[in-house]
Amino acid sequence: MMKKWITFDLDGTLMQNPFGKWVFPAIEESISNKLQKPFKSTEALVREHELRMQQNRTVEAYDWDDMVRQLLNELQLELDINVEQLVLDHSIAPKIFLLEPDSISVLQKLKEKGYSLATVTNGFYKYQYPVMSQLGLSEWFDEIITPEKAGCGKPDVNILRELQKSGEIVAHVGDRLDHDVYLSNKSGIPSVLIYHKLPEALKAYRPEERAETAAFKEICEKKLKAENPHVDTNPYPSEYVPTYVLSRMEELLECV
Repeated sequence: MMKKWITFDLDGTLMQNPFGKWVFPAIEESISNKLQKPFKSTEALVREHELRMQQNRTVEAYDWDDMVRQLLNELQLELDINVEQLVLDHSIAPKIFLLEPDSISVLQKLKEKGYSLATVTNGFYKYQYPVMSQLGLSEWFDEIITPEKAGCGKPDVNILRELQKSGEIVAHVGDRLDHDVYLSNKSGIPSVLIYHKLPEALKAYRPEERAETAAFKEICEKKLKAENPHVDTNPYPSEYVPTYVLSRMEELLECV
């Protein structure tokens, strides 16, 4: 019997990881201390990440240990910085948290309905699993798809290749238009955008109606420009229009 999969992004969708507020600042502090002057290492690392994405190096673009090593070589610094260990050190509450307290309840209900669940994330397994485990997410997922395992990252449709061999993906849930919605639409999968800041007026619409409203089209245009300024939004491309828009994860149960 072929499985029916529902796939999920992680960061910004289900959980908050420690990178922005804890891991990157720790790296910046270490480098600045070694140089004995302030150095904006986070900006340098993000520039390298964006360069690798533009070059379609979608696996290397999320290898933060490699990017830190490269930066240290460029700065000619002998410094031992282990990003994986920093993630482990900071994977504790309140540094990490579920974006919605009842999200695990939603995952449980989906499992009870007979769906198989997988994460499709651009974070390497070594960075994501410690956070998932601490938050109680890992036990609900049958598969954890990551770039270094799949050989590519989102929005490359090939990241779903192995999962599709074992069944049908009936929905992909994520918070980004340029990664998650694009990936879903290009793969012929219903795209589910979670937008936690959905205006109250739009909550009156059903999840499948929201994306067609003028108000949400305006939100999408601004959001896509912020996510990827290289995408031409005049006219707004259809591959970035979500099938469903959720304000909270529980609404997913209405869509599948």
